[in-house]
Amino acid sequence: MTPDELFMQRALELARLGIGHVSPNPQVGCVIVHDGKIIGEGWHEKYGGPHAEVNAIRSVSDKSLLSQATVYVNLEPCSHFGKTPPCADLLIAEGVRKVVVANVDSNPLVGGKGLDKLQAAGIETVVGVLDHQARELNKRFFTFVEKQRPYIILKWAQTADGFIARSNFDSKWISNEYSRQLVHRWRSEEDAILVGTGTAMHDNPSLTVRDWSGRNPVRVVIDRHLKLPSTLHLFDGNTPTLCYNLVQQKTENNTKWIKLEEAHFIDSLVRDLHTRNIQSIVIEGGAQTLSAFFNENLWDEARVFKARQSFGSGIAAPIFRGTLKETLDVMDDELQIWGR
Repeated sequence: MTPDELFMQRALELARLGIGHVSPNPQVGCVIVHDGKIIGEGWHEKYGGPHAEVNAIRSVSDKSLLSQATVYVNLEPCSHFGKTPPCADLLIAEGVRKVVVANVDSNPLVGGKGLDKLQAAGIETVVGVLDHQARELNKRFFTFVEKQRPYIILKWAQTADGFIARSNFDSKWISNEYSRQLVHRWRSEEDAILVGTGTAMHDNPSLTVRDWSGRNPVRVVIDRHLKLPSTLHLFDGNTPTLCYNLVQQKTENNTKWIKLEEAHFIDSLVRDLHTRNIQSIVIEGGAQTLSAFFNENLWDEARVFKARQSFGSGIAAPIFRGTLKETLDVMDDELQIWGR
């Protein structure tokens, strides 16, 4: 690994600390190096707060070293005024010698303009160091900007013989307690979580973070014909909830009912989520809802828990085509991560 790659790797490690806190902004880490040693580092800690470059510069005790320093940042420094001033202007004002970037920003508000600013000010720039790793880290952000929809994660647990629920729709508990805790961690990392009418009716889920610390995702439920009773946990008003349907549009008790047309229902749903700055969403089923997203080719990742127990009969797990990217052991469950 080259020195540039080593310091960029550290920037990526820092950037990861922002997951679950910075959306719809990207995860960004910054490392400042002088004479081969790190003299400052920081990351974008929360949405609306200072960007990574700001936090990194603040951490430098001897600011006179900045004029001979190299800044490593996994995403191109911003060039526009948003909730904070442009980071490109800050780096120019501090007179840094060189800026090394992993990814160019896909956001049209930036899109190379930050690098242009730096170069025009006489700052040397290098682009593309650990670009694949950095893009993977910010896959939610890049999907949101480039595809104009959230990053979509499909998740379910299935038995050894391929069922996600019994014939009476009972799905508790297929996976073990460690897998369920991991799911709660995922909830804290994503913007939203979605279930269909059947899962909402039969499981009455809360879809909140309980076995982990972190924010609750926005709850999303599909209830085309408004069959779900108002007594369900989803409608308790404790967490913002979106109910997509074919009947009505209204807001009540921290819940929004959003009316869509039947044609292209799923596609319209994910486009509407984009307008609400939902950058990522976990689809938790059941089988019919999961299959609807597969059939529309609206998914980026599938996380499948395979348990050792068998049902013998029941509701079959979705059938899909994908590429197995990773297999992990979660005690006696097997977790498979699939991509397209």
